[in-house]
Amino acid sequence: MADYTSEVMEVRPYLDMELLMSVSQESRVDGSTMDHMGQLWEKWTPHLSARKLKVGKIQYLAVWLDDVVEADVDSIWDESPSSAYLAGSLAQVMVMCAVNQLLPEVQDAGCAPAPKPTDGLVDALEAEGCPYNEQGTMLARKFAIITHYPFKGACEICYLQKDCPKGSGNQDSGSIVLPGYERGKE
Repeated sequence: MADYTSEVMEVRPYLDMELLMSVSQESRVDGSTMDHMGQLWEKWTPHLSARKLKVGKIQYLAVWLDDVVEADVDSIWDESPSSAYLAGSLAQVMVMCAVNQLLPEVQDAGCAPAPKPTDGLVDALEAEGCPYNEQGTMLARKFAIITHYPFKGACEICYLQKDCPKGSGNQDSGSIVLPGYERGKE
């Protein structure tokens, strides 16, 4: 196993209703739904993990919600698929809001680029409780993000660029690459 360091990042994201509505593709949310989303947000906040990992010379930010949240969302599917979709969107927004709070540049760029899953990074995330899937291509947690820390750029440095509509030029990409962080300089 590769040597790495892990630092807990303190984060308490706020519930961004505009982002939730955008992610869930809802145009209106009634009061009882908002109350329920607020209750889930408070319930899930203790299950949010944020870590700054240093593997070799490279630092990463990993943010994820644990299996309690995954189980909650899965159980809601049995009651109401539309409520479950909204709850899943809420979990995604919680992770996104935490990343945006810790790395504001991600919000400005509109993307948290995925780093190449090196053996050391795969081992570190496994040890932290946020493993990659069996193919080692994406995180196994349903609600999780791994990106470079500090911010280095967006689509231009993303490992998933060739498979992403935004990164492959099929959508507008208003991001920049900071000097010294050009592709191939890691």
